[in-house]
Amino acid sequence: MPTTADPFARPTPVDVAHHSHLTGVFAPQRTEISVDDLAVTGQIPADLHGAYLRNGPNPRFDPLGRYVYPLDGDGMVHRLTFREGRADYVNRFVRTPMVVEEEKVGHAIWPGVTDLWTPDADEVGPALAGTTRDLPDINIVRHGGRLLAMAESAPPYGLNPADLATLGRETCDGAMAVGSTAHPKLDPTTGELVLFNYLLEAPYLTWAVVAPDGTCSRPPTPVAGATQSLMIHDMALTPTYVVLFLCPLVFDIAAAMTGGSVLDWRPDAGTRIALIPRDGSPITWLDTDAFWVWHFANAFDGTDGTVVVDYVEWTYPGGFADVGQPATSRLVRATIDPATRDITRDARASHDIEFPRIDDRLSTSEHRWISTVGKVDDGPGPMNALRFFDMNTGADQLVAEPGLVYGEPIFLPGTKNEYWGAFTNDPRDGTSGFVILAADDLDHGPIAEIAMPQRVPAGLHGAWLAD
Repeated sequence: MPTTADPFARPTPVDVAHHSHLTGVFAPQRTEISVDDLAVTGQIPADLHGAYLRNGPNPRFDPLGRYVYPLDGDGMVHRLTFREGRADYVNRFVRTPMVVEEEKVGHAIWPGVTDLWTPDADEVGPALAGTTRDLPDINIVRHGGRLLAMAESAPPYGLNPADLATLGRETCDGAMAVGSTAHPKLDPTTGELVLFNYLLEAPYLTWAVVAPDGTCSRPPTPVAGATQSLMIHDMALTPTYVVLFLCPLVFDIAAAMTGGSVLDWRPDAGTRIALIPRDGSPITWLDTDAFWVWHFANAFDGTDGTVVVDYVEWTYPGGFADVGQPATSRLVRATIDPATRDITRDARASHDIEFPRIDDRLSTSEHRWISTVGKVDDGPGPMNALRFFDMNTGADQLVAEPGLVYGEPIFLPGTKNEYWGAFTNDPRDGTSGFVILAADDLDHGPIAEIAMPQRVPAGLHGAWLAD
């Protein structure tokens, strides 16, 4: 994302009408509502009890400076609650101090993550002078009695589970004192929440653990061997290891200070992989050729001592680099041998895909199915399908309804049967929906299509919270 403007100058408003991630299915939703008993085509399974929550970038007011999706934007959490074959909906902004201050004046004050200008005390008071915008707009996590709106590399914000009201910054008893990336991993066996965070200065990379009761069982611990500041969006977890892929997307602060890009893709450096033993033993490092990863599906320990990692691999981070050709993706199963430090990367499918998800109850253990957003026909255009990959047989199943754009899939465990769900958007009329699929009969298509009472912008990550 090359830039030439003075990053210290007071930013001007974004040209919202011509910004691809502020219009169409991405256009912000500014209205907060609560609606019960939503209209349904088909039938919501009666054995589905719980709530699906999804967070995503949603500027409270038209933004200033350079709006960089998906990092910029205020958080908005959408909740669909399922009980007795009915669905209720509520949405709320994550009200950081910046959002609260902007609501007082009715317009944006703080710019986005790549603009270095900050407001002074005359404009926002001494407590907020010189601060940058908090961005808890990427993911939503429940653990240890807390409901957390996750940011990219900063402390999350706690939300009231009853009404989604913002409670304030949360450090999880100190485990997230230096921050957390948006994708901590829950170990269903131990109940631990394991997280990592990248920093602009040494030690550059830390990891920590939150115990099942919400207390900090491992404070932020430097990752020995991390030598520079890299953007690392996601992690993988096995019963034995924290797995980090350090792809060569480097923070270049010197360039940012002179109006250049804050992130620089350096493929000659290759990708480094860290296997961090959860028991605190020495870290194993491996090196391989350069690629980029936004999201992992899952990881587990192989019976032969290897580590198996499933993820979506990109040739480079499109939007943050330009190598003269489109970035391409594929579903990869990597097998890593900690003893020999060898890695094999087996491409299971090559499609335009993202947001890989599994049945979260199987996290850290072997899984069969991976669901992603994808396309009916690879190439330019929106994510207009869901793709389901059978890691045992190699089957690739496509679910699509003409005209719809799909959001991240989520596994929905019922008390009797199992389902998949996803938000949808229809660019033709601006409406949104939520589809439910029977996990054992994907070819049937949706068994229920819920009409959302207002548009839900295409967003990022969500979680299923069982009752």
